[in-house]
Amino acid sequence: MASVPVLEIRNVSKHFGVIKALTDVSFGLEKGEVHALCGENGAGKSTLMNIIAGVLQPSEGEIRINGKPVKVPSPSAAQSLGLGLVHQEIALCPDATVSENMFMAATNRRRMPFMNYRRLERDAQVVMNRLAPIDVRRKVGDLSISSQQLVEIAKALTLECRVLIFDEPTAALTESEAQVLFGIIRDLKAQGISIIYISHRMAEIFSLCDRVTVFRDGRYVSTQKVADVTPDDVVRSMVGREITQLYPEKQALAERTPETILGVRDLGDSGRFRDVSFVLRKGEILGIGGLIGSGRTEIAEGICGLRPVTQGEVHLHGKRLRARSYAQAVKAGVVYLSEDRKGSGVFLDLSIAQNIAVLDLTSLTGPLGLLNRKAEADRARDLVLRLGVRMGGIDMPVSSLSGGNQQKVAIAKQLAVNPKVILMDEPTRGIDVGAKSEIHRLLRDLARSGIGIVVISSELPELLGLCDRVLVIREGRVAGEVEGEAMTEEAIMRLASGIGHRNSKASEHAA
Repeated sequence: MASVPVLEIRNVSKHFGVIKALTDVSFGLEKGEVHALCGENGAGKSTLMNIIAGVLQPSEGEIRINGKPVKVPSPSAAQSLGLGLVHQEIALCPDATVSENMFMAATNRRRMPFMNYRRLERDAQVVMNRLAPIDVRRKVGDLSISSQQLVEIAKALTLECRVLIFDEPTAALTESEAQVLFGIIRDLKAQGISIIYISHRMAEIFSLCDRVTVFRDGRYVSTQKVADVTPDDVVRSMVGREITQLYPEKQALAERTPETILGVRDLGDSGRFRDVSFVLRKGEILGIGGLIGSGRTEIAEGICGLRPVTQGEVHLHGKRLRARSYAQAVKAGVVYLSEDRKGSGVFLDLSIAQNIAVLDLTSLTGPLGLLNRKAEADRARDLVLRLGVRMGGIDMPVSSLSGGNQQKVAIAKQLAVNPKVILMDEPTRGIDVGAKSEIHRLLRDLARSGIGIVVISSELPELLGLCDRVLVIREGRVAGEVEGEAMTEEAIMRLASGIGHRNSKASEHAA
């Protein structure tokens, strides 16, 4: 007789308006197993985990624990049912100490009027020492990102859960920190605790996991024993979507030129990336792919002065670029569009015109130091017309716009300084399909006009449909480069997951 799964998902769907994040998904987790959940970004993995953890509610379907249907209306309810989630995005209170963050759930449930901080810190330190020697009296905001991720994991270990969900837990960890985590996961498994392990990293999956389930486009695809499949089999199950007409025509053969706009040679920051070399040629769009935490964003920040670099060189149109600050990079003609549109891309409370002007106030300022509002408005009208921003007027706050139009304003802000190169980090994240198509066409037009375009994206269809070449980053280094017929989702996933072979072409042609 088959055992009853400790956790079972039956025919779960989740809709966000007209968007279907999950459609009729089923999933089973046995006691004491480590079960991998794989799929591309947007496949529905995190949505399902948030439903299990009580963060989201399903539109349809049910959750069963040990064969009995349950409701999970909140994260606290999930914890009381023995379900714990280690979030991919760090969800800690930066102004509280490590120990306070670790035992926050228990603190909220306590009935005593006073807190025994000495006991709290002692118990927290015992758990924390299993992962790293981090002083639990320190404030979380003072820790590095990798240390904060370890605190997030330690927090989950204090919940005494029978099911633990790890969502890309090693994305921000060093190799040694990841190895410590793997040891703990194996210990938890030996204790009969069940683990759902979400990761793109094939080496981790095949080292840790018993079974692997694949999602694609919000739907269940397959579940197999890890021993019965290969990394290639898993990657093939994850991909297979056709590139549609959402993307403009790529650079034609007759348009190709050896002329280099941007050259990066042996760039490194002694931390998140090293020995990075590539070139961006005139008229092309260069894609940068890789897993979350691979160092893609950090490389872009290093090029444009937002992150100090300790080695290597950057050349712009053949001349050495020495950008020790973002202001110097902007002045030279290199701008960066952040992946965090609302946090760093636009000022939501300012008007459209003010947002567009913000990178180049000097040219709009008169001899008495006063801003020329007419010049500001004229520039804004020209750019919003060029980019097709749908709005009530340039004096409207950016918060009044849709996500796609906010992104167009963020791009207009970069264009206002007449850049030579735009580094774009997740340029279509969180916007609808129609707006994506418009932005893709805009980027192609900009590339053909002579502006260098580098696109960092976690969406493989976007990299393949939009870009002429794709550079793949893995663990802070160039894992390889794909182009032409070799540019497939499978090829990118193999390189990003560490099962492909490094292509040295990118470094050979660096400036």
